[in-house]
Amino acid sequence: MPEMYFQVRWPDGTTQRCYSPSTVVEDFFVPGGQYGLVDFVERSRAALGIAGERVKAKYGFFCTGASDQLARIERTAAGYATVSDAKVTVESLTGADGAVR
Repeated sequence: MPEMYFQVRWPDGTTQRCYSPSTVVEDFFVPGGQYGLVDFVERSRAALGIAGERVKAKYGFFCTGASDQLARIERTAAGYATVSDAKVTVESLTGADGAVR
């Protein structure tokens, strides 16, 4: 499966490198895209859920890397739940080889 990474900037400016076991994240995020906090979490849930299912279809087991990444995103997002109009920016999408998508 073609792994991908998406670099995000949280409302306070901190960044996080996120993992996906599939390129499906390109269907949910664009480099430079800014998303409301709830929207970002929902898109992450959908993208990483599909990515995990693609791994399951190919290898017979769900990708724990996808579910672990989603859990990290949800934990981080919870810290911004009280921030009015919180936005998350997807700074970049890169392949496993580091090539920008």
